[in-house]
Amino acid sequence: METGAASQAYRRVVDNVRRVIAGNNDAVETAALCLFADGNLLLEGVPGVGKTTLARALATSIGGTFTRIQATPDLLPSDLTGISVYDQHEGSFRFLPGPVFANVVLVDEINRTPPRTQAALLEPMEERQVTVDGLTHRLPAPYVVIATENPVEQHGTYPLPEGQLDRFALSVPVGYPDPGSAAEVVKRQLERHPLGTLEAVLEPGEVLDAQTAVRGVYIDDAVIRYAVELVTATRSAPDVALGASPRSSVALVRCAQARALAEERDHVLPDDVKALAVAALAHRVVTTQGGPAAARAAIEHLLATVPVPLHAAAER
Repeated sequence: METGAASQAYRRVVDNVRRVIAGNNDAVETAALCLFADGNLLLEGVPGVGKTTLARALATSIGGTFTRIQATPDLLPSDLTGISVYDQHEGSFRFLPGPVFANVVLVDEINRTPPRTQAALLEPMEERQVTVDGLTHRLPAPYVVIATENPVEQHGTYPLPEGQLDRFALSVPVGYPDPGSAAEVVKRQLERHPLGTLEAVLEPGEVLDAQTAVRGVYIDDAVIRYAVELVTATRSAPDVALGASPRSSVALVRCAQARALAEERDHVLPDDVKALAVAALAHRVVTTQGGPAAARAAIEHLLATVPVPLHAAAER
């Protein structure tokens, strides 16, 4: 898929999702970028701001399968991955896939399930496969895990470990809509939920083609070094107890490629890296003060201090 066609595919998805999501444009565009970059997404926000609707709309827009997992304290790993059952007629075991077998998997309130169950998502998120009873099962493609969590309510929750957070390419807050957008939400649902009329604008195969196009977007060595320097700087930044991992450098660069493609460019600019640095890095660092706001502030500080490569090549 050429750059122009991939950019149009991205725009069709964003415009389609906006038919059901009023306001929160940044969250909609970030979700689409994450999908095209073949990453996973963490949505942070209080209940009722449209996180689940966003995930459903994204799945519908690409003509993909969708599953929703409600995380609870009694949820078991096998409830996610599936189990092997003995078939008496066949005289052998048969694998019954769990809800992680879908193109778009929503894990609602992921921090309400214990670490053991959270860990069952690590293999699907990173390797796009599930291993049960020693047998490996490939997951559908394209594949994206979208998890939600309430950053305010902490009663009865299990904080995500750093290794789990590192599997999310991007994290974006989903806030309250402005009064005009809130009124639009109410009007859209007076007769029925707009999700009921939403139709696919892409096929899953087209998403895979767009993901291949993203990987082909040119990025100059100077821009790569800039992304790596930002990540490296998190490890010695003031008020940061744990910096970002090398995996975050890959995620930041890949998402920057997706942003360049979304804007119909065949090359990445330093501005692409800067625009996504907070979304790609803030959830990966641990600050001494704690909290998402402090982490975002730390990344913003680095963006103001790490030199930008002004003479990076813009074309091949």
